[in-house]
Amino acid sequence: MGAKKNFVLDTNVLLHDYKCLFNFQDNDIYIPIAVLEELDKFKKGNDQINFNARELVRELDEITDDDLFSKGASLGPDLGRLSVVVGAPYAKEVAESFPERRPDHLILSDTLYIAKKHPTMKTILVTKDVNLRMKARSLGILTENYTNDAVKNIDIFESEHRTVYVSSDTVDALYKSAAGIPAEELPLEEPLDPNECFLLSSERSSVMVRYFQGDKRVKKINKTKSFGIEPRNAEQTFALEVLNDPSVSLVAVTGKAGTGKTLLALAAALQQSKSYKQILLARPIVALANKDMGFLPGDEKQKIAPYMQPLFDNLNVIKHQFSLDGSDYRYLQEIQDSGKLVIEALAYIRGRSLSETYCIIDEAQNLTPHEIKTIITRAGEGTKMVFTGDIQQIDSPYLDSQSNGLVYMIDKMKGQDLFCHINLIKGERSRLAELASNVL
Repeated sequence: MGAKKNFVLDTNVLLHDYKCLFNFQDNDIYIPIAVLEELDKFKKGNDQINFNARELVRELDEITDDDLFSKGASLGPDLGRLSVVVGAPYAKEVAESFPERRPDHLILSDTLYIAKKHPTMKTILVTKDVNLRMKARSLGILTENYTNDAVKNIDIFESEHRTVYVSSDTVDALYKSAAGIPAEELPLEEPLDPNECFLLSSERSSVMVRYFQGDKRVKKINKTKSFGIEPRNAEQTFALEVLNDPSVSLVAVTGKAGTGKTLLALAAALQQSKSYKQILLARPIVALANKDMGFLPGDEKQKIAPYMQPLFDNLNVIKHQFSLDGSDYRYLQEIQDSGKLVIEALAYIRGRSLSETYCIIDEAQNLTPHEIKTIITRAGEGTKMVFTGDIQQIDSPYLDSQSNGLVYMIDKMKGQDLFCHINLIKGERSRLAELASNVL
């Protein structure tokens, strides 16, 4: 453990993880009064960020020590002290560069105040705002991103499935036997994860397989359609294999735009619709072009409709495979009209208990680790949770490819027998979409 430090926390860090106060070991934490004023603006609402703001305020309210506003209140055994910075003068250095007294500039000023007050200790501003970190560095302020929940190794999101080279006899045995072969017979360089799907290849042929942790065997994967949707490559076949298996109750499907993540998940859900009470498709609302829901006309449902349109587009792709007077088309219309198939904003599932539900969370890369945890803990008996997303298309300004909830979940759940992650590589939307994804 190094020398004790002072950490000044920005608003976005507290909103990202309201438990972050307890993640700085024995170092002291400072919250500028400007941060508390910003938090106050987020207390009302039903989104995760509003929940985090309320929870943090409750955490602070439980600290009844009057020293919170002077020398700091203890956060507990082996932890440092927490102080709220009040009454600090506006630093001359900040005023010269940033005369407008905005919250960000007040936070910079308070950080300089703490640094001067404790000249023998390092004072570090912790913020997820890249621009604020740049401003801080221009003033000579030490600054860091909040990376407590960041995933260090994200190579798995760029690599293809595993290929294991075996003899022709091994491949032939898998084609002949539905029971598969013992995994211990394979020449593996690294151990297999539960439900891992991969390719066994010989000089003559190859076979797609999946590892079953229970009996430690590898079994052949059959390429099958799901509600009219046929997989076009190995990864899509792997995805439908686990999406259609109710014993794998948590699935993550990642990949760039056009790889078929949401379409495959929806097709699998419809294929198994009779095994579940409800199919729920949800996605977080992330405003585009600097317009939030308040700028849109209409009631609540009309406001969220543009954000949900991509989910309806995937449903229409499946619908348009069938004739208007066909039984499959009529069935799709019936489950929509009856409420068995529901498409809605993610915020609406807060507080619900989802039992016997096939739940698909789209654009999960825009969720924080805490939001992912909140959603998964909604799962009741008989519920399957599917998260889809592209970690290179993050719309939140305070998340990146290593700190978003989707990669965090995949990293933490790796090796669990209820979980499987499939990474889709090849775009199948069109040659143009694939070219744009790779080149632009």
